[in-house]
Amino acid sequence: MRRILFFISALLAAAPAAAEVPVVVASVRPVQTIAAAVMKGVGTPQVLLGNAASLHAHALKPSEARLLSRAKVVFWVGPSLEVFLAKPLAALAGKARVVSLINAPGLEVLPFRAGGVWEQAEAPHDAAPDGHIWLSPPNAVAMANAMADALAVADPVNATEYWANAEAFSRDAMALDRDLHIRLAPVRVKPFLVFHDAYQYFEARYRLAALGSVSVTPDQPPSARRLAAIQERLREAKAVCIFSEPQFEPRHVQMLVEGSGARPGVLDPEGASLKDGPNLYFTLLRGLADELTRCLG
Repeated sequence: MRRILFFISALLAAAPAAAEVPVVVASVRPVQTIAAAVMKGVGTPQVLLGNAASLHAHALKPSEARLLSRAKVVFWVGPSLEVFLAKPLAALAGKARVVSLINAPGLEVLPFRAGGVWEQAEAPHDAAPDGHIWLSPPNAVAMANAMADALAVADPVNATEYWANAEAFSRDAMALDRDLHIRLAPVRVKPFLVFHDAYQYFEARYRLAALGSVSVTPDQPPSARRLAAIQERLREAKAVCIFSEPQFEPRHVQMLVEGSGARPGVLDPEGASLKDGPNLYFTLLRGLADELTRCLG
């Protein structure tokens, strides 16, 4: 596939007028950081949602709508994550190349887990895919490759640069992956609870012992029944840590900590406090490992 795209891009690059670097928009910060690595030295992708925005529910601001209207390439995970983007992107039909990264070749997709205590609730056969795909380095590599291929078609003059950057990102991501396997091995059997189910790909990759989540989605408070089930499971499993997230009110997490004796921690699946750019991805995953080993260890 890439060889075919290369020949196409070479023919287009021979045109007398060199095209400008296209306006590239990434839906959220974890997607933007991978796109920034692929575009390094060529251009900078813009991120649609800032730190305060939720991935699960959002109304586009006029400035965000204008940014989308100028985009030539849009990268998003897909409707299982950024539900609010489905209609605005459909309105762009024909004006931009829209790439749903959850469909990237070679990407592993896991079904969304419905239960608060996961081993007690199997995902239904028609469960929506879990959209937090970037938290597995092999998935991030698949995302980078899909981005490079899409950019090579949109901007053939810089195609070889995009592909070279994707290869460099792949090498760095898999080196990080090897390091995280080693660092997290000592805490694999330590049970813990998370604020919402955003870490399934990270847990599966490094075989961590997560018990469940406080909330199904961070925008909806847990029911009394759900909290009671979680409290019982925490006592049975002797959970070591309960993790909140910096973007959301930790009231229910604090209540569960007080009732269980588990230690509190903070995990951030989106890098809310980190600087945008190609290094955010690596800082994000190292930060998750740092907090898990600190609390669980």
